[in-house]
Formats: sequence, structure tokens, C-alpha cells
Amino acid sequence: MRKDIHPDYHTINIRMTDGSSFTTRSTWGKEGDTLTLEIDPLSHPAWTGGPQKLIAGGKLERFYRRYNKQGSSQSS
Repeated sequence: MRKDIHPDYHTINIRMTDGSSFTTRSTWGKEGDTLTLEIDPLSHPAWTGGPQKLIAGGKLERFYRRYNKQGSSQSS
């Protein structure tokens, strides 16, 4: 490898949303820094199977309103 062109690869601490933490290697921050996650596999609906936010008035809803089609997600 060429010298002085690669980022510093060092150990950092990762803190999950439940308070647990682990050590890994990264180019983020400085040696020993702690990265606190706001969203992780313990809290995100994509991993937990919890409710997901649906955008009201999305493209399909606008289509139904525009063309007054049956099958709209909202009853008129």
C-alpha cells in the first residue's frame, strides 16, 4: 500500500439503542470514540416487524382521488 493515502483504521465503540455496546474497527472518528446509534436492528421496524409509517396521500391515493376509482384506501 502507498503511504499517507489511506485513512486511519482503528477501534471504536458502538452503543446500541438499548444501551448495550461493542467494539469494532472503523475509519470513523478517533481511536476509542463512541458512536451512539439512533436507529439500529433492535429498534427499526424493518427488522422488528413493527408498524411502519405509511405516507398519507401517496401516489396511489392521489391516483384514486384524481380518477375517482373504487378501491381507494379511504372511503368517500
